[in-house]
Amino acid sequence: MTESSDVAQQAAQFRERLTALEAELGRIVVGNQAVVRQTLVAILAGGHVLLEGVPGMGKTLLCRSLSEALDLEFRRIQFTPDLMPADILGTLVVTEDENGRKGFEFQPGPIFGNLVLADEINRATPKTQSALLEAMQEGRVTTAGEQRSLPQPFFVLATQNPIEMEGTYPLPEAQLDRFLFKIDVAAQGVDALVEILKRTTGADVPVPSAVLNAEQLLRFRALARDVPAAEPVLRYAASLIRATHPDAEESPERIKRFVRFGSSPRGAQALILGAKVQALLAGRAHVDPSDVRDVAKPALRHRMLLNFEGEAEGVKVEELLDDVLAHVSPVSPAVQRLL
Repeated sequence: MTESSDVAQQAAQFRERLTALEAELGRIVVGNQAVVRQTLVAILAGGHVLLEGVPGMGKTLLCRSLSEALDLEFRRIQFTPDLMPADILGTLVVTEDENGRKGFEFQPGPIFGNLVLADEINRATPKTQSALLEAMQEGRVTTAGEQRSLPQPFFVLATQNPIEMEGTYPLPEAQLDRFLFKIDVAAQGVDALVEILKRTTGADVPVPSAVLNAEQLLRFRALARDVPAAEPVLRYAASLIRATHPDAEESPERIKRFVRFGSSPRGAQALILGAKVQALLAGRAHVDPSDVRDVAKPALRHRMLLNFEGEAEGVKVEELLDDVLAHVSPVSPAVQRLL
């Protein structure tokens, strides 16, 4: 078997298993196929996800169903204003052996899982929110002066209520940047609501079956990273990032007027990593500019900070991203100058 045919076979298996995973989740989560797809793309890309929406939209259900379909150890942390960092990371507790000798033993917190649901993360204070930073970036935590590695794979799926709701603490930009994707969970239509009622108010409530396991997930994640992205595609992604900055000559007019800070380099990484997974799902073993465009909004919507004028006029980041995508294309002069 040649190397190219082996890659093609792996790509086909990747698509087959992910399609089956989407179908299994579709039995449980109704009316949010785009949310399910984007969440899976982020996880296969090795990143963390921030789900935003008002309560009752199925965010927690999606996270729990995903852990069962992936056969991962699931941990849930309910964020509240009185939650402390040690409640997440763990702490030293006093123990006594059979001879009566006392000592300290580390009691792991709920962060030590494969898929950690940080439910209503913006209900906790910034001090507690920051307890996740090292875990999300490094895959480890530091407690009692000792570094402890987290189990792999490790993903944080955080849910967040819109920040204008009472009793919330908006996540700081540095922590938002740690999430590969921010996914908006919108209200379902009438047909979807009827289907939800059929599935959840009867005697038989659907339960997801395991489609993948941790070992397969890690293998597929490694496969996604091996998907090649040509230089023009990389420069297209870089040009999109540059166009989100108000001080860039090539940025759209409304970006210059309403944006205070544009995306960080992590935004470019999110574009390419997400695009590689999108390419495999589309049956291709290389990244196309359309893959970058497909993941642009979830990858960048939380990485652009509006200025005072933008906030005052109620400008939507989604609309500004539409401007960026329309302004920068793979054949635009801005990209051609870089090729």
